[in-house]
Amino acid sequence: MATAFVLAPVALAALRERGAAPGWQDYAAVLALFLPFKARMLAPLWAYPEGRLSYILAILMALDVGIAAFLLVRKLDGVGYSLAWAKSWAFTVMLSFVLFGAIAIPLGLALGFIRFGPDWAHGKTLPPFALGVLFFTAWPEEFLFRGILQNLLSKSLKNEWRGLAVASILFGAAHLPNGVNFPHTVNWRYGILAAIAGGFYGWTWKKTGSIFPAALLHAAVDISWHFFFPTV
Repeated sequence: MATAFVLAPVALAALRERGAAPGWQDYAAVLALFLPFKARMLAPLWAYPEGRLSYILAILMALDVGIAAFLLVRKLDGVGYSLAWAKSWAFTVMLSFVLFGAIAIPLGLALGFIRFGPDWAHGKTLPPFALGVLFFTAWPEEFLFRGILQNLLSKSLKNEWRGLAVASILFGAAHLPNGVNFPHTVNWRYGILAAIAGGFYGWTWKKTGSIFPAALLHAAVDISWHFFFPTV
């Protein structure tokens, strides 16, 4: 399983010439990277440690394979995989955060998906939790959905806004299954809010040209959700 997971995305990416327009090989490589992880097929690779640590190891493995496939082999342009920062990016992140909150909070409350309930008791865990969300959730997802998928779609559709829209819808669809019991655990409310969030993450990536500010925005949304608006 591990060998197939490593080799399949890299081999598919290698079928496409460097600098060539996106082709089916690129999208097949994305699926080969995403589906095994989403289906939790990587967790059994680590007999120890179990639980959250095995999930982190699976995330790191998927991220490394994605880097190898699309940055080292395919050399896809415009991914924005860097920790660079520009002065205007703080405003972009804050604007996206505020606008998304103005939409998502009322909508989430109306849909019965979230409730307002600050978790002050766990405030001491905020720093490690925030770092964990940034590096093991937001960063890998922004690399895949914005740096790779939205990037490819924008090139294929020859329009950045269409690429953003399709990638956002797919981001929402990726959040419909909740765990391994798909299709019995489909959460359409989560999918709607995730698609809207994906639009703001995608706009931030498009505006800055980097996955880092998009990942910061993503982490800020997840942290706020966890501590202030728990799922009903």
